[in-house]
Amino acid sequence: MEIKTYEELIDWVRNMHGLLANTLQEGADENRNEQARALLSYLADHERELERITGEYERQAATNTLQTRLYDYLTRSPVKVPDPRDSHFSSLGFDDICREIFAFHDRIIDIYQSLDEQAITPETHELVESLKQMETNEAMRLARQISSSQDL
Repeated sequence: MEIKTYEELIDWVRNMHGLLANTLQEGADENRNEQARALLSYLADHERELERITGEYERQAATNTLQTRLYDYLTRSPVKVPDPRDSHFSSLGFDDICREIFAFHDRIIDIYQSLDEQAITPETHELVESLKQMETNEAMRLARQISSSQDL
């Protein structure tokens, strides 16, 4: 997908969260390790919530901000986000699943960080900063919850 506007970027990130949720749930259905299955199911629910939250940004942001063009950003300095369907969550253990999930979120945060540094208007800066903060906060919350679940 060629991303030309902030709206298309947000739509792409929302779709990536949804795709990851589906892939995690498929992995949960097939994984033989009980702890990994529970983690995958939890992560799938979390990604569905991130899909919903990200969609709210599209509904709440000003149309002119959403339609602001990204210009050459993605061709000049692309951050590669692997297709979640390429991960074989059904065969991964707890630690490997965590590594995959946090790497995914780190790449999304990297995209927002890079865009934030290049924001042309105060409105686009505010939008990207808010998205970056939301992703960062959710990744930290996820890390705390996963860590506390391991303590049980």
